[in-house]
This record gives sequence, C-alpha cells and structure tokens, in this order.
Amino acid sequence: MTSLLEGAKRLVSGSSDLGPRVAGLEAAVANARGRLDDVLVDSAEEMVERTHARLRLSAEHTVIAIAGATGSGKSSTFNAVTGLELSAVGVRRPTTSWATACVWGDEGAGELLEFLGIPARHQTTRDSMLDTGKEDRRFHGTVLLDLPDHDSTELSHHLEVDRLVKLADVLLWIVDPQKYADAALHERYLRKLARHSAVMVVALNHIDTVPVEQRDAMLADVRRLMANDGLPDVPVLAISARFGDGMEELKDELAARVASKKATRTRLESDIRAAAGALAAESGTGRPQAPPRERLDELEDAFADAAGVPVIVETVADSTRVRARRATGWPLTSWISRLRPDPLKKLQLDLGGAGAALSGRRRVVPEVTPVQGARIDASVRSLADEVSALMTPPWRTSIRAAATSRTAEVTSALDRALAGVDLGARGLPWWAHLVRLLQWLLILAALTGAIWLAVGAFSSATSGPWVDPADVLGVPLPLVLLIGGVGLGLVLALLARAVVGMAARSRARSAERSLRRAIRTVCDDLVVKPIESELNAYEAVRSGLNDALR
Repeated sequence: MTSLLEGAKRLVSGSSDLGPRVAGLEAAVANARGRLDDVLVDSAEEMVERTHARLRLSAEHTVIAIAGATGSGKSSTFNAVTGLELSAVGVRRPTTSWATACVWGDEGAGELLEFLGIPARHQTTRDSMLDTGKEDRRFHGTVLLDLPDHDSTELSHHLEVDRLVKLADVLLWIVDPQKYADAALHERYLRKLARHSAVMVVALNHIDTVPVEQRDAMLADVRRLMANDGLPDVPVLAISARFGDGMEELKDELAARVASKKATRTRLESDIRAAAGALAAESGTGRPQAPPRERLDELEDAFADAAGVPVIVETVADSTRVRARRATGWPLTSWISRLRPDPLKKLQLDLGGAGAALSGRRRVVPEVTPVQGARIDASVRSLADEVSALMTPPWRTSIRAAATSRTAEVTSALDRALAGVDLGARGLPWWAHLVRLLQWLLILAALTGAIWLAVGAFSSATSGPWVDPADVLGVPLPLVLLIGGVGLGLVLALLARAVVGMAARSRARSAERSLRRAIRTVCDDLVVKPIESELNAYEAVRSGLNDALR
C-alpha cells in the first residue's frame, strides 16, 4: 500500500498541472449541476471520480489497450508484443466479453487490474527478471490489454470496449486494409477522442497483403482519415503481426511511452480537457451584463405598484394635513376637523410605535392583482433577459428561472417589509406645537378682552360710567385684546394652513423614500440576489473550466 501511495504522489508531482485541472473541473461540475446539460455534467463528474480513483492506484504501471475490429489482427498483435500465445486468434477466438491482460512486473498491479475489472482468469503475469528478450525489460511496468472486437454483434463486447477505452493510459488501434475506413471506428471512437491524440497509436496490420507500391498511399489515406477525425498527430505504423513486419517499430513506440512514465497523467489530462471542453462549449464565454438602472427602476416601480405605494404616499400626505390642521387651526373651529377620521388610522397603515406590534395581526399589502402580477413578471423577465443576453441558452434559462423562482412570495414579502416601515406621520412637526401655543395665547387674550369689556359694561350699568384704565392708540385695550386675539388667530390659522401643505408634501416624500427602501430590499431578496447567485455560479464554472483547460 505504501508503494501505491508513493506512486500516486509521483504521478501527481510529475505534472503540476494535473491537480489544479482536476480541482477546476470538480468546481465547475459542482456549479454547473442543474444548470447545464445533465449528460455533460454527469460525464464530467464521472471523469473527476475516475481520475481520483486512478491517482490512488499504481503509478508504476502503464495500461496499454489494444482495440480493433473483427479480423484486424488485434489478438495476433497482442501475442506478438507479449511473445506468448495468450490470446486466441481467428476462428479460435473465444466469444467472451472480457478483455485479456498481460502484466510485466506485478508489484502494485493487483489493485490496478481490479480497477480495470479484469477477472483473475484473464490475467497473465510476465516476470521480466526471468525473460531475456529486450522487449521484456522495456515493458516492465506495463499492463497490456487485448479488448473484445469493437464491431462485435454482442452488446456485452461493445460495453467492455467502451469501458476500457475510457480507462486505458495508451490506446493502440489495430486496423486492416479492408476496414480502416469503417464508419463505426471513426464515428463511435476516434472522433470522440480528438483531444486524446497524445495517448493514441494506430497500426495498419496485414501490410503484407498490400502490394509494396500501394503501401505508402494506403498509409497516407489512413493518416488523412485520422486528420479528418481531429487526430493529425497520431503515429500511424504499418505492421504484420503474423510475419513480424514493423513489429519492432511498434514495440519501440509503446516501450517509449512506458519508459517515460507520462502516459497515465497524459491520458488523465486529456480526459480532463475533453470533459472540460464539452462543458465549456455548453457554458460559453459570453460575459453577463450589468443590470441596467432603468430595468431595476421598472422592477421597483412594478413592486411599488403592487404594494400600493402611491396610495400610501397620498394617504400620508392627507393624514399629515388632517393632523396638522387640527393642531394649528383656530381652536374654536378646529374641532370640526376631528369629525373626519385619520386616513392612516382608517387604513391601519401607520400607528406610530404601535405599528410594529400590529404588523403581525394585519395585512398591509393587498393580494397582487393579475394586472400587477403580469407587470411584475414582465419586469423580472426583462431584467433577467438583459443580464444574460450574451450568454448561452442554458444559462439564460437558468437565470430566468432563478429570477422568477420566488415571484409567488411577492405579496407576503411586501407585506412583511412594509408593515415594519414607520411612515413618520404620527408626530406633529415641531412648529405645529408652537403654533398651537400661540393660538391658545391669542384665544386667552381675546377671552381676557371679552371679559374685560363685559366687566366694564356691567360696571357702567350699576355704578355709572366706567373709565377704561388703558388704551392703544386711542382704542381701549380690552377691545384690542378681543379683536386682536380673534383676528390674529384667524390669520395664523390661514398661514399655518399653507405651511401644513408644504409639510404634508415633505412627509409624503420622506414616506415614499422609506417605502421605496423597503421595496428595494424585497426586489433584491426575491429577484436580484437569485440572479446574482446564478452569475456567481457562472463565474465559478468559467474559472474552474479555465483551470481545467489551461
């Protein structure tokens, strides 16, 4: 077990890029889940898990899989490389769906073979210390697999080939002059492995059956087809496993890959890049747009309309006028205004300090009407669409779904937010108290003057003419107090009425700002933050894929 761990450490340390690539793809998968195509995300997640599993196994062994169609000479090539008759050929080939494995150097190979799913009865170990052949020493640390025919009519054969093609470190494709252009090979495997050219080798077997003058042209045609599959750099060798033509060159190619100890991490990096590339194509590179101010304003206006903010603001202005006029009007007539109910109390919107206590027992915001709901929905979708305009369809869909995911909560959220807003209409402006004091002083002066005049009249009737003790510019002081108190009180009430109008408008603007702040919070919670969450996931996917692909 210690040797396995040391081998895994060497495998990772041999390529400083592999760890960040795997971590990047893992982060991208986590954030792409539920947003991008499930098949692609599942495939990438499987790749991450497979990479982690392979890194825990022997780094001293290179897994080379020999794949090919029926009659291509795949098993003959396997026997020629091993130097043993391990795999049945031709009509004697068994119909088993299992691959055959030959191992050079068995230290740490057991768990690797278990990972590959090769049954013990299909395993053979070559003890390189007892072999004298050059190829045996060069292949020390190799697990050579002979796969079932990829064009077999047996479904189990297809599944075994597909499974091991994903797990092998090096893929040796055996083709023959009759089937090298077979669509099943190119469409099912080679084109899908376009990012894996660094871990592939193609051998054109049965070259002995091709006239010498046609061999170069046939090899050129194989290379052309490989280039069409996106694999222009894959080595294409001509061999005859039966007669040994080109086998030394093939063994040298495979042995060089075994000796470099890079095949495993090269394969894993290729797999990571392939999975990341597929996700990147789905995710795209379009930058999200900043939410336009006008769209946010439209959204806020739609929520404000649903919450009845215009009505509440007008009610605050009316309530301020009613309360202030009661306080600043002429005391002898202001009592009439008390017959009119306070608009805010009538709507139970703001009862000052009691408002918060009542918020749990009353509904501030009525149910959203269909028209208001349609306006909110249009505003939300417009905002989401504008933010994601340059992004791929999966992200546009995801962002729109997130933006509209909580619109059913609009009424309750607005109700909670607005119930806690103190509209500031309970208290009177500071100057209203001063006006009230002046009004009562003027009433007191008028009352004093009236009593004074009444006493003088009574005195004159009973004791003779009453001499007024004082006058103002020739006008008796009691008369000045009476007329001045009443007149100035009326004038003060008229002046206060004008000031009350300005105060009502100021209170209304202040209430609207408070309500708008509460509305903005609801917009952020129900719409903006879900959109931002999707944009953060998009950035996390992009960052992870960049790490995986760099």
